[in-house]
Amino acid sequence: MARRYDPERRGRIIDAAIRVVGERGIAGLSHRSVAAEADVPLGSTTYHFASLDELLIAALRRSNENFAAVMRESRALADPAADLAAELARLLGQFFAAGRGRAELEYELYLAALRRPALRPVAAEWTDATAALLQPRTGPATARALVALMDGICLQVLLTGGAYDEAYAREMLGRVAR
Repeated sequence: MARRYDPERRGRIIDAAIRVVGERGIAGLSHRSVAAEADVPLGSTTYHFASLDELLIAALRRSNENFAAVMRESRALADPAADLAAELARLLGQFFAAGRGRAELEYELYLAALRRPALRPVAAEWTDATAALLQPRTGPATARALVALMDGICLQVLLTGGAYDEAYAREMLGRVAR
């Protein structure tokens, strides 16, 4: 029997992995759970991703790309006349507006790098890419400090269950950006 050509399968498997982590956490991720969620044969998940770390890398990369795309689309980040702190605070607000569950999922994938060294380079990609977007406006050190502050604000909101305070974020980001 001829093999069915399915160019979208790898992407569907990554999306299914993200949903599984969102519903069950990283501990609930397995080739079997992802295959069931993606409605593909178990062999498809192991064909595209030999290990769970490879699957997590792909899921983290996809999650990173979501926020990176939003930042790249922001004209204000490149505009020297625009208020950088206000734009970054607005983008963080947009991130939280997409739903707390999504933010928790993205940070769970990001923080998985603490225990899974294979994920560390991918986690660093987000930091490096975001700093690179900010660097023309701020220089390298300030860009990295802004990324660290944005991470810290996000983690505080997620870990305390508090609401995102855009005015506070704008003020703190402004202090670092100056």
